[in-house]
Amino acid sequence: MMKQIKRYYTITADPKDVYNALTNKKMLEIWTGEEVVMETEPNTEFSLWGGSISGINIEFEENKKIVQKWFFGEEDENSIVTIKIHPHKKGCSVELLHTNIPDDAYENISEGWDDDYFGALSELFI
Repeated sequence: MMKQIKRYYTITADPKDVYNALTNKKMLEIWTGEEVVMETEPNTEFSLWGGSISGINIEFEENKKIVQKWFFGEEDENSIVTIKIHPHKKGCSVELLHTNIPDDAYENISEGWDDDYFGALSELFI
């Protein structure tokens, strides 16, 4: 049985700055502190945290949306991450939907989104 995560994060920055921090290789390396492979072209491979997260970029809508397929060993077919960025009075609201997460990876992924991913990203804009 696969699980999913749906969360909202408020970040005190313009949508365009958050989008840039999530898609620009140099910006990603600044806030993750590790090597990144990323281009904003559909059907390109990406890699974050020195390869601990990798997959295929599916779709980019500038300053609004990022869709990626994440790989988990054998069960990588349909683990899709959709990040939507909405303007918000405090900066922007980020809507995360991560589907088809293998059970054994769920807890790790759930904490990772809160702490390593959006936790670290929020600190970039404080």
